[in-house]
Amino acid sequence: MPKSLRFTANGFARISAAGALFAAAFAVPTAASALAAQTKPNVVLILADNVGYGDLGPYGGGELRGFPTPRIDALAREGLRLTQYLVEPSCTPSRAALMTGQYSIRNGLSLVLVPGTANTLPGDAFTMGDMFHAAGYATAIFGKWHLGRDPQSLPTAHGFDEFYGIPPHWSWDSATYLDTIRLTHSYAPAPEAAVAAETKIVEATAGGPLRDVKPYTPEVRAGIDDELTARAIDFMKRSHVAGRPFFVYLPFSMGHYPNLPSKAFAGKSRIGDYGDKMMEGDFHVGQALDALKGLGVEDDTIVVFASDNGPQGMTVRELGNSGTPDTGFSGPFRGELGDASEGSIRTFAFIRWPGHVPPDTTSYAMFSEMDFLPTLAAIVGGRMPADRPIDGVDQTDVLLGKSALGRRESLLTFIGPDLVAVRWKPWRVYYRDIHATGEGAQRLGGLESASGEMNGYPKIFNIEMDPGEQLNVAFLFPWVLQPALEAVLEYERSVKARPNPPAPNVTRFRGGG
Repeated sequence: MPKSLRFTANGFARISAAGALFAAAFAVPTAASALAAQTKPNVVLILADNVGYGDLGPYGGGELRGFPTPRIDALAREGLRLTQYLVEPSCTPSRAALMTGQYSIRNGLSLVLVPGTANTLPGDAFTMGDMFHAAGYATAIFGKWHLGRDPQSLPTAHGFDEFYGIPPHWSWDSATYLDTIRLTHSYAPAPEAAVAAETKIVEATAGGPLRDVKPYTPEVRAGIDDELTARAIDFMKRSHVAGRPFFVYLPFSMGHYPNLPSKAFAGKSRIGDYGDKMMEGDFHVGQALDALKGLGVEDDTIVVFASDNGPQGMTVRELGNSGTPDTGFSGPFRGELGDASEGSIRTFAFIRWPGHVPPDTTSYAMFSEMDFLPTLAAIVGGRMPADRPIDGVDQTDVLLGKSALGRRESLLTFIGPDLVAVRWKPWRVYYRDIHATGEGAQRLGGLESASGEMNGYPKIFNIEMDPGEQLNVAFLFPWVLQPALEAVLEYERSVKARPNPPAPNVTRFRGGG
């Protein structure tokens, strides 16, 4: 077994810290270049937050869970539904992987971003914004960036012409920070004021600094998706009038705690705030689709609607929800946001492109969020960098209905500095044990999961035989270890020439000496 994978006394599987460097500066994708030559389609990427595989109607949720999602159901019928859409375990890692087409660890972002640490999106990162901007698109993001507020980390430093949203180093729950600080009397006035200064809705344009717009309060949080969707639609209209193809990234709050619904949707579902927010998100997706139709560009626009990771429920079930629990559902799969199991990294995704993506279709091809960047680059004639490893693959043939299996067989899962699991075909191989902590009402999973030592051998589950991952079959199917290990070794070879930045860590500190 390679040195970097040997288990230490505390049971952690280590990853080597090197990177691959290629000679050419850029590579032009060849797949789907004929499509790009015909026209440059607009692209609208809507990202939900912590919405599980089993939450929405097309995956068995929706009405059956107390909150109908008619517009999302219609979107699924009009395009492609992915049933093996795989992501990273939590918000920052998932967004880093989506934007860069790389495992989040390659940019030092394999944990949820914690202000005060050195981890932030590097200035030399290549993002989806960079690709679309270089291809001649008008580009904008409205919502949650969560990759850092340092000048080199802002979306407007990475190809986006416009940004409007919540603090770019924090998430949706930052609207409650001041209230909980005051509740506990934890800060003196000066530090509290510093937090208040950062808890603002902000905006920026390409190359410019962040500008404060207004305080980000729970009241603003409740209505934020109304505002973000309206701004996204306005940007589409302005870009269309200007005669430019547009790329709109709309990472709105649907699904993330505290699920504070807007006034129009409060009390609409049968299960409280979480269901209300699902119905509100369904409405906003419909607004975006109606805007495209009203502009006459419905057939010339690729719409992607997906979630960043699986649901979060156990850890924050009562937080800010007026007595109703967060009730995100991972369907038949085990786990939730923050752990490495299937319910955390497998969620929903729909793609609609009339005349190209066959309507009312489903694909079981393994499709990573990292695949969107090279796939969209191939479609629009964008350029991908060749001076760094790209972990995403071009899945154009999956979108167009020309390939049932796609071009991916494996996916690695990192948490902080550690490789914790590998997906190879229907097999899940765990290099660290992951299980809920505590007892009774204090029993928590997800971000509060415990990671235990292995006794020298990984655990293996087959998620088709056993979607809930209840039966370890390592000694029945030991041969699975070899192809899983090959996927890890391929990654290790790729990092020998280009070192990764230090992986995030907020639990292990150096002593003296």
